[in-house]
Parts: sequence; structure tokens; C-alpha cells
Amino acid sequence: MHHAPIRLTAFLLLCAVTAQAAPGLAARDVFRFETVADTAISPDGQTVVYVRATADIDTDTRYSSLWVVDASGNQHRALTGGRRHDAAPRWSPDGSRLAFVADVDGHTQIVVRTMSSGETATITHLSQAPSSLTWSPDGKSIAFASLVPEAPPNIADLPAPPEGAKWASPAKTYDRLVYRFDGHGYLTPGHTELFVVASTGGAARQVTHCTTDCGGTPLKPAHIDWTPDGRFLITSLNRNPDPDLEYEDTDVVEVAINDGTIRQLTHRAGPDEEAVVSPDGTEIAYTGFDDRHQGYQVRHLYLMKRDGSGSRLLAADLDRDVAHPEWAADGRGIYVQYDDHGNTHVALITRDGKAHDLATHVATGLTSYSAGTYSVARNGAIAYTYGTSTVPSELALTQHDSTRILTANNAELMREKPPGAVEELTWTSPKDGLAIQGWVVKPPGFDPSHRYPVILEIHGGPFANYGDRYDYSKQVWATKGYLVLYANPRGSTSYGEHFGNLIHHAYPGDDFDDLNAGIDLLIKKGYADPQNLYVTGGSGGGVLTAWMIEHTDRFAAAAVLYPVINWYSFGLTTDIPFTTRYWFPDSPWHATDHYMDRSLSTRVDAIKTPSLVMTGEEDYRTPISEAEQFYTALKMRHIDSVLVRVPGEPHGIERFPSHQMMTAEYISGWFEKYRRH
Repeated sequence: MHHAPIRLTAFLLLCAVTAQAAPGLAARDVFRFETVADTAISPDGQTVVYVRATADIDTDTRYSSLWVVDASGNQHRALTGGRRHDAAPRWSPDGSRLAFVADVDGHTQIVVRTMSSGETATITHLSQAPSSLTWSPDGKSIAFASLVPEAPPNIADLPAPPEGAKWASPAKTYDRLVYRFDGHGYLTPGHTELFVVASTGGAARQVTHCTTDCGGTPLKPAHIDWTPDGRFLITSLNRNPDPDLEYEDTDVVEVAINDGTIRQLTHRAGPDEEAVVSPDGTEIAYTGFDDRHQGYQVRHLYLMKRDGSGSRLLAADLDRDVAHPEWAADGRGIYVQYDDHGNTHVALITRDGKAHDLATHVATGLTSYSAGTYSVARNGAIAYTYGTSTVPSELALTQHDSTRILTANNAELMREKPPGAVEELTWTSPKDGLAIQGWVVKPPGFDPSHRYPVILEIHGGPFANYGDRYDYSKQVWATKGYLVLYANPRGSTSYGEHFGNLIHHAYPGDDFDDLNAGIDLLIKKGYADPQNLYVTGGSGGGVLTAWMIEHTDRFAAAAVLYPVINWYSFGLTTDIPFTTRYWFPDSPWHATDHYMDRSLSTRVDAIKTPSLVMTGEEDYRTPISEAEQFYTALKMRHIDSVLVRVPGEPHGIERFPSHQMMTAEYISGWFEKYRRH
């Protein structure tokens, strides 16, 4: 494999300013970042439209608008603007029009813009938001998914209130396993279906009439592709009697445009998803795996004939999750995105199974987590969201082994407040000699002869990865004089299936040794203060933060964010209850001892560390009751602790920029309270 060299632009040179006496990043600066959230390169490769995400300080709201730039980096300008929520730009096949979703009179609708004139037209009038926009090959139609509401379960017919009377709000009834979802709240009863609408507007036609979700779910949004003849939609469908429980068992299907007839093309236990049809219409590429009910299973790329026969695995030796397949225009291979050792790549997998790296440092947002998007033009040009540990998300374009950074949206902020340098580290776990990769963010003006306090920040998931990506909170803490250590302990993705499954039915556990050894390494290097060590993390990182302080008292203070404390209660209150079938050997009532043995609540008696416990009040992933259990246990043990409930926040506490700012400040403020001098 090879990586395309990156041509230094004025932006990169600007960001290479060494940190000297300039003021560092402040928590309030969360309102100043502008990130690239999605990319759409025109079919001819000459123009890129992208989503620019901002945080408005007056309304404390995140907005997104569409911007356009030439492939040369010139003619950079806004297509939409103001306090909007424009997203999902998609070019028509001939490149003359652009479809996207936008807020129109309080509802999300599909809007089409004619690029030559700038005229726009709202082509839908839906009560439920459309998603997964896909143009037909002839450009005459757009397929999409949307919820079709249904009446909730009716248990009894109640009398109506007398005229003029004011009764309490009626009860709400649900009969699905997943009845609420993080970030969405309590779900409207109904099913998602597939629709088509003329690209010039008119009434949208419902194509499918399913008894399950034909248009995806909040956890798995639909991926839709057209066959070149325009007669069928190719998508994935979960046809199990209880799809909310068998959430990984999906199959590739074809849907006839004329009458909605569905024909199943794959037949195996496991996910078959993200199906895309070859340019000549003879083959389908898709991603998935044979489900073995492991905690972590690598998602591979498969290729089959158009009728579903002859399925074969491509790039079997690529022991990494592949995602977002997209055919090369000449049919010689399939582009994919994958993570390797904390770095996200775009590669072309050719028909012989060889993976050829074409782009790297795919990233977006303001955290070290893996994320990002890409799109490919017919000439092979790749537009993607780009970022490194010191460069927040920008727009990049790769072609002919050369990469250009097309935007400099955060250049002035980085010049004013240069980020702390990030050093990559490797160490071996004392548990079994396993190699662990990590990074440390250093304060601006770092002096290796000085001993700095250390924050160990642990990622969630647990099947996820950190990497060399810009992280707002870590940079804020570094500015305050902390070394910030983050790592990928066993169970992290981007190192292969064996590494990920080292925590199968054993989490939390040996992760402690992996992470604790990273602290030891910093102390050995001579610039970490062993008297001022702190630990924090959210979700799975909150689990491991609690696990760390249950196994050592070396940390002066801890901040435990939206954790799981009791695996039994988590399994019955989370919005993803089906994960228990993968993370545990059996159900909570059949394997109670296993659940409780791995629960943090059973080890609270060992904790001596002062702990801040924080959670969102609308967190349905690790419900607020988990954090409250931990806080109550700490208080009953007379451990100095505080509970922070954040209104209106789902999992992650990032819906409102001010809350993201508050989280960074609360964590460092709590640590400062226990600073040892």
C-alpha cells in the first residue's frame, strides 16, 4: 500500500506555527470552529460541495450550510447561509443540479438547486424527515427513506373529556423492543419506507409497504442504490420477526420501482449492508460478516452477481472494518474507507482483492474519535474531510498521488491559538506484552524539564478508536497546563479482529493494565508529575474510569462521564438492549453472576478517589440511572463526589455548544480542586 503525498498549502504552513507565547485555546472557543461535515464531489471532478458546521454563540445552536469550492481550491463561496440546517448534498448524474435536505417551514424537506442559475426548489412537502437521498441514473427521480407513522397500540377505548374540560395528557403506548433512541427521544410508532419523487417536484410516491423498517432505523440508516436501468432500488432489510432483537441480521434486497416487490439477494446470518451496484449493472458490492455473536467482528467487503449468486470475499487479508463502498467509474474496483492504527484511510480494492491506499487522515469534528466522509468523481478524484491532531477538520482532494487541502476555515484560529504538540507513543502492557498505541497532547510551550500534571482520557465504545485527530477538550486541558494522555487499549478497533476481541465477555478487565502502563511511561520520561494524575472518560470510557479508580488510588481525582455501572440494569434500560447478545454469554436473568461480576457497582468499596459524575438527562444509551447509582454509592461510602445532570443532553453531552464547553471546564475545574502542590 502507498499513501498519496500531501502538498503543503498556505493553510498547512500557517498551522505549522510553533507554540510560543500566544494564548492557548479556551473552552469558549468551541463557538469559533467551523468543521467540514460531509463532502460531495461533482461527477466531472471539477467542483466540491461540502457541509460547513458551525456553533452559534447567540442561540447556543449548531447550524450547517453548504459551501462550494473548485478542485483547484479557487472560487470558495457559500451556496446557502444563515441559521440553517442544510445537509446531505448529492449531485445529479449529469452534475447540473444538487439535491440536499433543509429546514423548510419547520419541516425537513428535499431541495434541488440548479447550479448554473442558483435557483432552488423545494420538491417535497413531508411531515416526516427524508433521509438517504439517491438520484436515479437518468436524473428524473430521487429515492429516499422516511417514516410512515402508525397508530400506537390501543389497549382500551376511553371516553372523551366533557366539552371545556382539561384532562391530563393521555398515556403513550409502545410495543417495540426499541421504543426510544438516543438523540431521537421516544420514537413515533411506525415504519420507515422507501419513496421516490420527481426531481422537478410533485407528490412523493411510497414504493414499499413493509411490516418492518424498509428504510432503515435510527441505528442503521438506509443505504439506497439504483440499478443502472432505473427499474430497481438496492438496499438492505431486516426481515426477522423481531428485528429489534436480531439487529445484525440484515440482507441485501432489490425493490421493484413499479410495484414495490421485494426480492432477497443474500441469505446468511449476519449483516449484509451498504450495497452498491456496478456501473454495468452486473455485480453488487456490499459489506458485512458471518455473525458469530462476538463482541467485535470485522466488517469485510463482498462481491456478488446481480442476482445474488457467486458471493465472494474481497481483500480477505485486510483485517480491518471497511465501510462506505463506492464503485470506480470504470468498474475496476471499489473504493472503501477503513481505520488502521488510529488513522482513517480511503483505499481502492481491486477485483483481485488488493487494497491500494489513496488518501489518509480522513477525519471530521472536534474529537479524537474516528469519523469522516469521502466522495469520488468519475475521473478518480477523491474529496474528503481531512484532519490531524493539530489541524481541525478541513476539505481535501486527492488525485494522481497528490493531495491538496482546499479550505482553511480554522487557519486564523490556529494561528492565534496554536495547538499543543501531540506525540505518538507505544508501550507494552504488563498483562501480556501486548503492544499499545497512544498519544500525549503537550501544553503549548512545553518544557521537557518540567513535571506536568497528567489527565488520562479514555475512549468509549468500547469498540472504537482514538487517533491523530484534533480534539477540542484535550487542547483546552493542555492549555491549562496538563499533559493529556489518550490511547487505544485492547478492544479498540483499527488493529484487527483478534485485538478487538481481547475484551470479548471480559470488559472491563485487562484494559486497566494497558492504560496504567501508559501513565508509567510518561512518568519514566520525566515530564509527568506522579503526584498529580487524573483520569476521565465518557460512556465506555466512563466504565473504564470507574474501573481504574476501583483498582488503584494513584489518581488524585476522577471525572466519570455517562458510564455503565450496573450491566444488568443497563441491559434492560439502554436503547441498544440487543448488545447483550454480543457482550455477554446470555441474558441478564440467565447469566446474572456474569453481569454482576463485571459491574462497577460491586467494587465501589475499593474506591478512595474523589469523583465527579456527569450525565445528560436525555441519555438513553447509558441512561441517567447508571450515573445516579454510582453517585449514590460513592456518597454512601463518604467519598467526596458531585453529581452533574445536564438538561436536554443525550449521550455525549454535545448537543449544545455551551454544554460541551461546560464539560471541559467542569472536568478540569474538578481536577484543580484536588491539585497536589
